[in-house]
Amino acid sequence: MLSQKAKYALKAMLALAEQKSGELLQAGDIAEGQNVPRKFLELILLDLRRQGLVQSQRGKHGGYALAKPADAITFGEIIRIMDGPLAPIPCASLTGYRRCVDCVDEKGCAIRRAMREVRDAAAAILDGLTLEEACGASASRAQAVLSD
Repeated sequence: MLSQKAKYALKAMLALAEQKSGELLQAGDIAEGQNVPRKFLELILLDLRRQGLVQSQRGKHGGYALAKPADAITFGEIIRIMDGPLAPIPCASLTGYRRCVDCVDEKGCAIRRAMREVRDAAAAILDGLTLEEACGASASRAQAVLSD
């Protein structure tokens, strides 16, 4: 399940992606426009800045902007930053793999195989959807992801 933190991060990143290159958005404007609690959003933006997806500028005319082009940032990348691996269980994860302590035969485990398929399907969709696509022709696809 997508956490509220990840959902707010996606909303903020979409708002930033809709800005013209070089334009900054203040956290308060993002929070108000996306109906996100400001203090929570500021923590999210800090995480995104630390991970190199957002840049910030201080001062009266400061704010936030994407640190990379919108076509180079995927929903999957944002979700992993906020929530960690996409896999529903650790042994099915590519980025956060951990063997299950109760597993006798990992290669023959039907649960792991099924959860790996879930992970692969989610990754195919989320890693294939960029902010640019979500803001453009694929807006309905992005809305479907956010509404679930």
